[in-house]
Amino acid sequence: MDEKKTSGGAAKLYCVTPPDDRQLAGLGDFLQRTYGVRPQIEIIEDPSVVGGFRLEYGDNVFDWSARGRIDKLKEDIRNSASSGVTTLLKDAVENLKSTIENWSMTFGAHETGKVLTVGDGIARIGGLDFAEYGEIVVFESGVKGMVQELSENHVGCIVFGNDREVEEGDRVMRTGKTAGIPVGDGVVGRVIDALGAPLDGGAPVEAQAYMPIESPAPGIIDRQPVDRPLKTGILAIDSMFPIGRGQRELIIGDRQTGKTAIAVDTILNQKGQDVVCVYVAIGQKASSVARLTENLRRRGAMDYTVVVASFAGDPASLQYIAPYSGCAVAEYFMNRGKDVLIVYDDLSKHAVAYRALSLLLGRSPGREAYPGDVFYLHSRLLERAAHLSDAKGGGSMTALPIVETQAGDISAYIPTNIISITDGQIFLSGDLFYAGQRPAVNVGISVSRVGGDAQTKAMKSVSGTIRLNLAQYREMEVFMQFSSDLDEGTRRLLDYGRTLMMLLRQPQFSPIPEYRQIILLAAATGQAFEGIPAEDIPVMKDGLLNYFDAAERQLCEKIRNGAALSAEIKKEIVDISRRFVQVHTPRKKVEKE
Repeated sequence: MDEKKTSGGAAKLYCVTPPDDRQLAGLGDFLQRTYGVRPQIEIIEDPSVVGGFRLEYGDNVFDWSARGRIDKLKEDIRNSASSGVTTLLKDAVENLKSTIENWSMTFGAHETGKVLTVGDGIARIGGLDFAEYGEIVVFESGVKGMVQELSENHVGCIVFGNDREVEEGDRVMRTGKTAGIPVGDGVVGRVIDALGAPLDGGAPVEAQAYMPIESPAPGIIDRQPVDRPLKTGILAIDSMFPIGRGQRELIIGDRQTGKTAIAVDTILNQKGQDVVCVYVAIGQKASSVARLTENLRRRGAMDYTVVVASFAGDPASLQYIAPYSGCAVAEYFMNRGKDVLIVYDDLSKHAVAYRALSLLLGRSPGREAYPGDVFYLHSRLLERAAHLSDAKGGGSMTALPIVETQAGDISAYIPTNIISITDGQIFLSGDLFYAGQRPAVNVGISVSRVGGDAQTKAMKSVSGTIRLNLAQYREMEVFMQFSSDLDEGTRRLLDYGRTLMMLLRQPQFSPIPEYRQIILLAAATGQAFEGIPAEDIPVMKDGLLNYFDAAERQLCEKIRNGAALSAEIKKEIVDISRRFVQVHTPRKKVEKE
């Protein structure tokens, strides 16, 4: 300013973020040097003043805001255009003038701020007045973070990586991008972290696309009914709680009851089915993930599987975004018309990581100290599973979230939340597991809300009564403890129930093809195993299936086509099974019966 007229009184400072004591003292020194007085400075917060401040004292205005500097630039260019300049320079000035006249005042990724505080994986940053929720920021050291809290005077960011590399006072730059992950066909067979970096020692992933980890779930118009089965290869599930492509089926139970085993067997059963599998490990030990990956690789499943891992030693921020990153990988293939199976192992640890971040960000705790939006946390993740319409390519994403319970309590906060979001649950009982029943599926609590729509006609025709018979057996077994005198009908019911329970026992890493499941169910419901001691059933069923494969190939082909079994085919299966059982049952046991 050339003029130095003053009218006394206080100076007015218009700004977005109030200055600290050091900055305020510097402004006082400036006024004293300019006018010989040190007036009191009145601070007025004005959201329209961005990128700087405006200082008014008397009739003088010092506009150091972004708009003021640009207005000064416009004025200088206009003045230079009217002065005597060469034609070439004049044309350049006219172009600049036209561009500036059409320029709008917007602020984006170039905006920078500074770290106010940092610790426990959380950084609070000042000066990022236009940062958006979920936006990625880059710290001066190169570490990345994501905006998770928008406050009046600062933004709260979760830090991806070691927060010791971030110091108070460091510069922070906006990127204008939301969190995403590089994806492509090259991720299949790889182990990557939540940011897409390889963890298997291989080369960086060759990305064909960059998928945002957060995206809206497909709308109703973009979906179609779930009517195609996704076969798990587990007899207890495929027969009673079928899973359809595009379904969300919860696997729930106490620690060490076989939840991950069910998910792994389901992945193994997708071999040759043209299904891409994504396994998301959340907060697990690195050794456990390495062992699981090796099992998949040894059995040829890594050829169609992606493992997205966040270990127990990783920051809570990486554990928080891991399932969303895995979902983004799955969406890439689903949008290309592929069928995808994704396993979240497990969402209990995911909720704990989010609770830790929320409490560190100062959010109010609610039930069990979880923040109020923890339901939304999982609903916006699981709703992305869908069977897309043919217009959208017809791809599907089937989600198998895993949740850990404490002492079988399914009424806890997180289990009830996820039960209400999913299309059914497979509940694993600790009592059944320790009694040797594996998989330890509790028939009474487990349910599939898709039901027979996700079964082939052949499976549906032989599995209709299994669940009812098992429920009757479980109820009768309780009363049997108080009675030693059983009538013939009750004894037969108990023997049949024991036969079914033994038939449903299945070792890990040994999924059963559907046609073999149908043979076993048809034989069992036809009472072909009657009179066989329950402990001999596992050996007998293996021998029976091998016999069908060797001697009854034509019948097996009829079953493979998936059509509903006629009464004649069912009778043929039962008759063949009875003859096999009669021949291969030890003579001493037959005489005993």
